Amino acid sequence: MLRPDTFALTALLALLTGLGPLSTDLYLPSMTDIGRSLAASPAQVQFTLSSYLIGIAVGQILYGPVSDRHGRKRVLLAALGVYCVASFVCCVANSIEMLIGARFLQALGGSGAIVLARAVVRDLYSGARAGRELSLMSAVMAIAPVVAPIIGGVVQTASGWRATFAVLTAIGIAALLAVWRLLPETLRERASEPVSFGASLRSFGVLARNRIFVVHTAAVALSYGGLFAWISGASFVLQDIYHLTPFTFGVAFAATAAGYMTGAVLAARIVSRIGLERTIGLGAGALASGGLAMSLALLLAPLSVLSLILPMAIYTAGIGLVLPQAFAGALTPFPERAGAASSLIGFVQQMSAAIIGAGIGQLLVSAWPIALTLALMGGLTALLWLLARPSRI
Repeated sequence: MLRPDTFALTALLALLTGLGPLSTDLYLPSMTDIGRSLAASPAQVQFTLSSYLIGIAVGQILYGPVSDRHGRKRVLLAALGVYCVASFVCCVANSIEMLIGARFLQALGGSGAIVLARAVVRDLYSGARAGRELSLMSAVMAIAPVVAPIIGGVVQTASGWRATFAVLTAIGIAALLAVWRLLPETLRERASEPVSFGASLRSFGVLARNRIFVVHTAAVALSYGGLFAWISGASFVLQDIYHLTPFTFGVAFAATAAGYMTGAVLAARIVSRIGLERTIGLGAGALASGGLAMSLALLLAPLSVLSLILPMAIYTAGIGLVLPQAFAGALTPFPERAGAASSLIGFVQQMSAAIIGAGIGQLLVSAWPIALTLALMGGLTALLWLLARPSRI
């Protein structure tokens, strides 16, 4: 079994949280091919992403309270089992409706990995130390959105879109085996209340009345919503409007994801010195700058792919700085409700992303819906930090 404060445990938790970006970024180069193969419109294909986000949101509400009562490992193994089965169903789907439904079930399983990895961190660490651990996990996990679209482009070119879901099935099986063999049970004191709808609502009510939790959750939802405006629309904009091939799209998308890796690595290095809130403030500035820069670049050079790629890399660097610290800030006041807190913040995060992603899917006639959404979400995150900062530092 792996021990706390070891890189091996951090890497395993990063693999679990990485199932989310892998399950989206790996198949992005295949979205136009899915539309052709299953005779689906761009909006329908985009809904395979939105249904995944909805499933992630719904699943996160369920897993936290259950794991607070029954332990992390047992619940995590069940969630990974669902993920593996649903990923295989995605691989053999013969209609867009079947793929949308399978993606929802895939997300129900994958959400358990995300929620419980964060809950394990809160079981073992708190405060800036938890922020540093989440940043280290993000730095390791950041490899996924960098390499996944490139690998997805290669797999799509060589074998078609079904092979990408076969790869996800194999990754899910590997994660399940690793958890079964290596992850210890980290929950020290189980919740005394039995799991019930009423108990979950009471627990969520306690969280929602805490100002620190609300502010940090809002920062997560706003910044992540902007990210999914890009993820939802990038495949169609870059391939259909800017005429990139699946492979070159993967390379371009990976370049933007490299910004996230940069932000996460920087956060891991500085958060212990400057604290959670100042790190969030630095990231909020990058979010606002990236969104405004994309809008300005589209005005000045609308035909250049770099007008999208470079500003998005700045925005994703902000994501790498903001998200781990905002999660740590939201979880820190609630050691006795780490699972429930992780669930609620994840639910709000994913539902905001699903709503924004579905809206973007209806507006994709140019890159402007993406740019304006990024500018809005980045600006609101920075404004939130400025207004709430005096009461939190």
